[in-house]
Amino acid sequence: METIVTTAHGQVRGRVRGGVASFLGMPYAAAPFGANRFAAPQPVRPWDGVRDALAFGATPPKPPYPKPIDELLPDPRVVGEDCLNLNVWTPDPGGGGLPVMVWIHGGAFIAGAASEPIYDGAAFARDGVVCVTLEYRLGVEGFAQLPGAPGNRGLLDQIAALRWVQENIASFGGDPGNITIFGQSAGGSSVATLLALDLARTDGLFHRAIAQSGAATLVHSAEDALLVSREIAAKLGVEATREGFAALDPQAVLHAQEAAAAEAGLPPDPARWGRTTAATGTLITPVVDGELITRHPLESLAAGAGADVALLTGYATEEMRLFMVPTGVAAAATEPAAVHVLSGFGIDPGLLAAYRQADPQLTLGDALCAVVTDGFYRMPVIRQAEQHAAAGGRPTFLYEFAWRSKVADVGACHALELPFVFDSLAGGFPLAGPNPPQALADAMHPAWVAFATHGDPGWAPFDTAGRPVKVFDGAENRIALDPHGHTRRLWG
Repeated sequence: METIVTTAHGQVRGRVRGGVASFLGMPYAAAPFGANRFAAPQPVRPWDGVRDALAFGATPPKPPYPKPIDELLPDPRVVGEDCLNLNVWTPDPGGGGLPVMVWIHGGAFIAGAASEPIYDGAAFARDGVVCVTLEYRLGVEGFAQLPGAPGNRGLLDQIAALRWVQENIASFGGDPGNITIFGQSAGGSSVATLLALDLARTDGLFHRAIAQSGAATLVHSAEDALLVSREIAAKLGVEATREGFAALDPQAVLHAQEAAAAEAGLPPDPARWGRTTAATGTLITPVVDGELITRHPLESLAAGAGADVALLTGYATEEMRLFMVPTGVAAAATEPAAVHVLSGFGIDPGLLAAYRQADPQLTLGDALCAVVTDGFYRMPVIRQAEQHAAAGGRPTFLYEFAWRSKVADVGACHALELPFVFDSLAGGFPLAGPNPPQALADAMHPAWVAFATHGDPGWAPFDTAGRPVKVFDGAENRIALDPHGHTRRLWG
């Protein structure tokens, strides 16, 4: 059955299945090509008649995930220029007052898609939530620092999508006064960065936030970001400006971006690529551009930005095993190589010995995975929780995802929690393997729904005295006080 809703730009036709109405591929901004290339998101032109919203829209230009990660994380591509689009699932487009959740996908700011099957919002709608997922510009198109272009265009896209939600979500049964933004990995970092921009207080764009495996640490200085732009421009034979890049086909820019990333390696040489580039381990991130982001987001959070927004945040126990075990990096690790990698990331190599002393069963590769996991994910998330809790505003809730997949020995790795949060296991997820525990989704998904509905996922708020953490392990799903406290204290 089909159904029609009227938005601010025109009518859209969606589809109703199992009591859930879905509206897919609706534009929230104009296509970012032609005159709009490397510009801030531009308004959508209204249309006459009824526009079909029956299929996912185009995805922005992006590279594939590297092998063998691409076999574990599906990343669909839909060709087309109208790639600033979003999707809505709702239980009652004719109703009103329903909580709203807006999902920002991950993918290291260069990949990912809102149309990934695990991001199906039907289960959220089934449980009384209007769920929105969105596309935003990635890589050079979305985040390269270029003279003549606004910085952080990918973040500006996310903000434009949130403005669309404010203006239109009531037509889908949602409450514009009860919006939760949530995201994972680069999406989690985006959520934390939007929180640091204080958009909840200044613009009322959202009211709660969930940052999964992401903190407001993935940012480059403008100077370092410009170094990266110049390296990519040199491969293209153009000036590192908006005009230079806009004259080229997006696929040519994408190929140069990939070539630069391969050449930079891990970690990138700070003398060539910049100190903040080396510290984040990636060439493409949001930028402290002096316009949208005026200072490091962690400084803003420490000063109280986002304190009036309840925050749910957490990490997976073994995040980095996704990137270091299937690729063979962990098994091939040597002491000199491990020291080089950690030093390049700005992590004390002495932590390797300390972790192995705490757990003598750890191989060198396992210890390297654990240290980098904590350096890139667990410790930034914990520090972010500490800062938000110390601000004394809305509560902070901390979780750990600890269920271990048997696929490729990745364990409780990065991205594994996603189908449990969305309760989308029925669609299949290679990373989780066959027969993942539905009971774990039955524990996690309702907690996210409860948080979006009334701001309480069902366990005690985080504080620095007891440090309560909800551990989702598929068995007890218990509350732990300061889990892994010994290794946490090693970081100071």
